[in-house]
Amino acid sequence: MAVKKMGLKQKYAHLTRGLDWETTYEKMDDVFPYDKFEGIKITDWSKWEDPFRLTMDSYWKFQAEKERKLYAVIDAFAQNNGQTNISDARYVNVLKLFLTGISPEEYQAHRGFAFTGRHLRGVGPRVACQQQSLDELRHFQTQCHTISHFNKFFNGLSEFRTMHDRVFYLSVPKSFFDDARTSGPFEFMVAIGFAFEYVLTNLLFVPFMSGAAYNGDMSTVTFGFSAQSDESRHMTLGIEVIKFLLEQHPDNLPIVQEWVDKWFWRGFRLLGLVSMMMDYMLPKKVMSWKEAWEIYFVEAGGTLFKDLERYGLKMPKYHEQATEACEHISHQLWGLLYQLSHVAGLHAWMPSDEDMDWLSEKYPNTFDKYYRPRFELWKQQEAEGKRFYFNGLLQLCHTCQLPMTFTEPDDPTTTCFRESEYEGQHFHFCSDGCKDIFDREPEKYISSWLPIQQIFQGNCGGPTVPDVLKWYMFGPNDGAEYVGSEDHKLWESWKNTTTKEAAE
Repeated sequence: MAVKKMGLKQKYAHLTRGLDWETTYEKMDDVFPYDKFEGIKITDWSKWEDPFRLTMDSYWKFQAEKERKLYAVIDAFAQNNGQTNISDARYVNVLKLFLTGISPEEYQAHRGFAFTGRHLRGVGPRVACQQQSLDELRHFQTQCHTISHFNKFFNGLSEFRTMHDRVFYLSVPKSFFDDARTSGPFEFMVAIGFAFEYVLTNLLFVPFMSGAAYNGDMSTVTFGFSAQSDESRHMTLGIEVIKFLLEQHPDNLPIVQEWVDKWFWRGFRLLGLVSMMMDYMLPKKVMSWKEAWEIYFVEAGGTLFKDLERYGLKMPKYHEQATEACEHISHQLWGLLYQLSHVAGLHAWMPSDEDMDWLSEKYPNTFDKYYRPRFELWKQQEAEGKRFYFNGLLQLCHTCQLPMTFTEPDDPTTTCFRESEYEGQHFHFCSDGCKDIFDREPEKYISSWLPIQQIFQGNCGGPTVPDVLKWYMFGPNDGAEYVGSEDHKLWESWKNTTTKEAAE
């Protein structure tokens, strides 16, 4: 008789069931020392269900096909000088922010899931973590390859690995993933798999890939399509983690709720960089940050947490403050970058009159009242040859590591400032959410590597701005004002050449 082929469910069962065992010559707690210290109680690892049930042979076939298509597009993009078809050279600063701020964190996630997979006793989640670890490594590689073409023509992309470890604004995403990777295995999976991948990832990838499409960057769009099936699997893993933990034991609920509260707020602060990209950095806009937040968190997130109510899980703490802050966060961060672009690895500029009208339409309750007058003053100073740069060192929040630039929830004219004392030292925070996170586990944050403090201590190349920029490995043309920069001049020369050729 011919042997019947196994179905996908049967293959997955053979892959993930019956491969674990109770150790005899070593204690199980010594072999898996990390999956109990968080207080999580697991009564039955076999209850873990992976809806995708993807076997390794299928995984490699799918990924190989996606690689083949992606690199064909990247090659075609390069051969056809695709960089000349983007909407404007200002768009390249979006790629600079993504490559320096997000791509290294894909590698952090790869290492985190590899570690987590090793330290979970259940075979099912081990296999899921292994596959996500491979996904994250692939994403890092393909993002580097996709964006590397722009490095041949534009400044600020060449030293992104060094920048990731040193630059003050890049400490925001780095600290997020450092925090997650130094957590226990279950908290790591909630932080990345649920809070970041399921609740917040659409606010990163959908606007970014849509922005690339709107602005003519088809190589990045293709990468987005290539990664999308992976992201769907990651989101499924994230929600499975939550349901698995909450179904295992009622004592897990308060622990998981604290993690959801913490990582929601940490993720919200991190995504402030995306809000700035959407409202100010894209020459051709997709939607406002406020609109994206309402679609992907208020509506989609509200539906998700309504579904999780049956487990007793509540909406994250301070979600109302986050929604209110969406009226202000992008404007405050862009104003900050404009003032500090001379010590950044990307350019900044004042929005045009048309852009400010768009912002007035999208933020009718706040932009004209609080931010347009400030921008118009800076534009006037720029026209007079007095382009404004801030030459001091800013105070950073000890949790999220963003500068203390955000305002009180009920007063957009007053800077929000919170403080905690621990072991005789004072620590400062930009919000109630960041203060709560610190107060819950201060020992984890008191030794945080904060770039501004490190500059004061002389650990960043020297005491002067040129010393610090050299240590950052910034080139002389990587940052500051966009208008008149090398990137701007190169783009204008391409446009003039194209216009001349069309006329002939």
